[in-house]
Order: sequence, then structure tokens, then C-alpha cells
Amino acid sequence: MEAPICLVENENQELRVNPEALNILEKITQPVVVVAIVGLYRTGKSYLMNRLAGQNHGFNLGTTVRSETKGIWMWCVPHPTKSKFTLVLLDTEGLGDVEKGDLKNDSWIFALAVLLSSTFVYNSMNTINHQALEQLHYVTELTELIRTKSSSQSEEMDDSDEFVSFFPDFVWTVRDFTLELKLDGRVITADEYLENALKLIPGLATLVTTYVDAINSGAVPCLENAVTTLAQRENSIAVQKATDHYTERMAQLVRLPTNTLQDLLNVHTACEKEAIAVFMEHSFKDENQQFQKNLVVAIEEHKEDFLRQNEEASLSYCQAELEKLAEHLRENISRGAFSVPGGHRLYLEARKKVEQDYERVPRKGVKANHVLQSFLQSQVTIEDFILQSDKALTDGQKAMEAERAQKEAAEQEQELLRQKQKELQQVMESQERSYKENMDQLHEKMETERKNLLREQEEMLAHKLKVQEDMLKEGFKTKYEALGDEISLLQNVIKKNQNPSSSLAAQVFDGFGNVLISVLPGSGKLFGVGLKILSNQMKKSKNPS
Repeated sequence: MEAPICLVENENQELRVNPEALNILEKITQPVVVVAIVGLYRTGKSYLMNRLAGQNHGFNLGTTVRSETKGIWMWCVPHPTKSKFTLVLLDTEGLGDVEKGDLKNDSWIFALAVLLSSTFVYNSMNTINHQALEQLHYVTELTELIRTKSSSQSEEMDDSDEFVSFFPDFVWTVRDFTLELKLDGRVITADEYLENALKLIPGLATLVTTYVDAINSGAVPCLENAVTTLAQRENSIAVQKATDHYTERMAQLVRLPTNTLQDLLNVHTACEKEAIAVFMEHSFKDENQQFQKNLVVAIEEHKEDFLRQNEEASLSYCQAELEKLAEHLRENISRGAFSVPGGHRLYLEARKKVEQDYERVPRKGVKANHVLQSFLQSQVTIEDFILQSDKALTDGQKAMEAERAQKEAAEQEQELLRQKQKELQQVMESQERSYKENMDQLHEKMETERKNLLREQEEMLAHKLKVQEDMLKEGFKTKYEALGDEISLLQNVIKKNQNPSSSLAAQVFDGFGNVLISVLPGSGKLFGVGLKILSNQMKKSKNPS
């Protein structure tokens, strides 16, 4: 973007998302780092954001007492240090504008900045004093403006506890700071200065639309609902990306017809593994693995389509080749070349040559044997006629030849059944590999998510323990004891999540395995059923009734 654009318009105390800005966000394919700045009006927020963009101009700067920025303005620029990331800067309307006269509107601007950012900058002037803390009172209103869960019933933890895991990184910028960083005669860091001042005193584009719609409707934005909406959108996109990757890679790597079915299934396995990895990379909070199941179904459908195309290509090619090779044989049959003494032997030699020439044809594919057996079946009546017409053979020799031909036809049928059995087994084994690959990658992702959740919970526990310690020091004994119950509860949750086998993830993992068995029958008992059916067919062909 050459210049900033308004993301959220604020007119007549009503917020509205700018569709043009949404379109820009939706076209970003890189991961984004979102930095939002909030603070009193006319305190140099826009200048600071321009400097973060590496520019002297961009966000509108004013030289009068009137606030220049209205709503929330956005500027997408390359990240200065991470080449594969996009930096999204959000400059917000100044708080406390006397001409606006609506603190609730300020609170919504503040809340949106917190909800949309990964790094939140609060801008103030001179020092961190009581007035600056009072101006930051919007933080205390967030639990009234935003819910973390959609349920209206009481949860095990309050919303205020859950905010710890949702809040962005917080940076407090103090402009024109002239004091020495000393406390009780010792030099302190900027972080220590901030912590001392904050002692307890009594007292991506889908998210934008979701939050603004909720605000304008008078409802309380819910983080859980917003995340669910985002997850549905992102997971649908992840399924499409993974499916597209599978079909594109299959088209690149497969030359139809393949020599064998296994050749095609090997390529399928490799492409499916890549596709699952693409899905895992882009999926987000796939509850009950519904979207991964959709991916499995989609890939299975595309695989079946490739199998069908492979068979059609092989069938068409083999029939055309065999048609050319058998042309001379058919001409001799038509003109009666075999209707002579010894004609049966001449016919068998001519037919054998067709079979040998067909065997040397390259890349016939999966239907090669099927086409050959169909051709041989079409010759049974012709051979019998030539046999019976051959005056050089005795009746006994004719009977023996007829028996040989019948046995040969039975063996050909057996060969087709063996091939079908082999191909079914290959398909079943491919589905078993698909099952295993899905489960392996799901397990890996869920284990990573479990560890991330555990780390967040441990950070939350550390935060609560520090708050509890501060409460005791400051004389808040009742709150200290109440927080102790929350800490105990959180410690139990952490202990449970430290054991993967006892976690909810393990239950979800097992449940998804059952779903996969229904989608991929080769991973379950149908494998044995399929072989049993073929076995029965072969027995019938061996012992015709």
C-alpha cells in the first residue's frame, strides 16, 4: 500500500467497516503482524506509526487542537526484519476528544484495537502518573464490552482470567519523558518503572466485520464466537488449498495410463501426504476434525476420479493397439484362410503372434490384461468353428483341443480375478496408508497444540501467582484467598494437560479415527470382506455348477 486507508469508519457514533480495506486484507497471503496504537488525541500517535512504516508521511498529521484521525486507519507495509511477513499498522482515533463527548465510543475504538492487534501500543505524554492511569481506564471496561465465551452460564473461570490468553503484547510509549529512571535511590529499568506504576489500586479481515457488526447491533462481541467464525472460514480455505495442491501435484506427476495400479497409488500417497501437511499448516481450531474429514472425503473423490481416468486411458489405448495388431488375423478369418486341413494349427499360430506382439506394446496400463482377455473371449466361437472344420484332425483330437481351449478360457478368467484381487488389496492398503498418514499428522499437530496450551496455562498460572503475591502485599486478603481457588483449579487443569492420554485431545483423536474408518473402508474390516467376496467368486469359477 502506498498510503493508509480507513479500515473502520466512525461517523455519527456508528462504526462501519470499509469494504475496500477488507478487500486489501483478504488479498494478503503472508502471515501478518498487526500493531495498533491507542492514546489521547493530539499526542503524536500518527507520527509514531509513520516512523514504524519507515516513512515521514502517511497517516495524517495535524497541527491544530482538532483530532485528525477518525475511526481506525490501516497501512499494510513489508515487515522491516521478516521478509515473509506483512506489517499491518492500525492508527486509531484519539481518545478523550472533547468535541465527541461520548466515552462509550472511545471504549469501542479501544476494544477494537485490542481485539485486532498482535502488539498493542498505548501512547501517553510525559510520565506515567495517576492521570495517565485514569486515561487508561478503558482496559477495565473491556470485560463489560467483550465476552470470551458464548455461554451465558457461569464458567469455571471468569472472563477476566481468559483475557490473559487473548490479550496482545502490550507496549506503553511515554512521549517526552524527562525524568531519571530511579526508585528509592537505585536505577530501574523501563519495565520496572511500569510495574511500579501499575501496582494494584482499589477500585485478521473476518474479525473486523464480526466485531463491528456485534458493536453496531448493540450486542457484546464474543471472542469465542469470533474465533469460531474465523475458524470456519480459515478451515474451509485450508481444505480448498489442500485439495487444489493434491490435484495439481497429481496432474504434474501422473502420466496416464500408468503401468500398474500401484504406480498410481504410490503417487497418490505422496501427494496426499503433502496435501494433509498443507491443511495442517493452514487449519485453525478444527473442532471434532470436521474439516479434516471433509478433506479426506474430497481427496478420496479425486483419487477415484484419477483411478477412473487411468482405467479409461488404458482401456482406450489397449483397445486401439490390439485392434491394429489383430487386423491381419481378422482378414484371414474373413477370407477363409483357416478353413483348410490344418487350419486350426495355423489359426492358433496367428493368434499367438497377436498375443506376443501385444505383450511387447509399452505402457498399456491397468486394463491391459482385461482388454486381452476380452479379445480372447471373442475368439472362442471362431476357434471352435475352425476346430470343427479342420478335416486333418480326428474326432478324438478335436475333443482334446476343445477341452484345452475350455481349460485355457477358465485360466484366463482366473487370471482376471487374481488381478482384481491384487488391485483391491492395493487399494485397501492405500486407504490404510491414508488412514495412518491422517492420524500421524493429526497427532503431531494436536501434540503441538497441547504443548502450546500448556505453555499458555503455565504463563497464566505464573501471572496469577504474581497477582496473588501483590494482593497479599497490598492488603487484599479476601481477593488473595479467592484467587487461591482459581490457582488450584488452574493447577489441576495443567496437571491434566501434562498427560496426553488423559486429555480431551486424546478423546478427539480416537473419535476421528472412527470417522476415518467410515470414510476409508480399507482401514477397517471391509478389507477382509472384499477379499472374501473375490475368493468366493474364484471358487465358483473353479467349480461351475
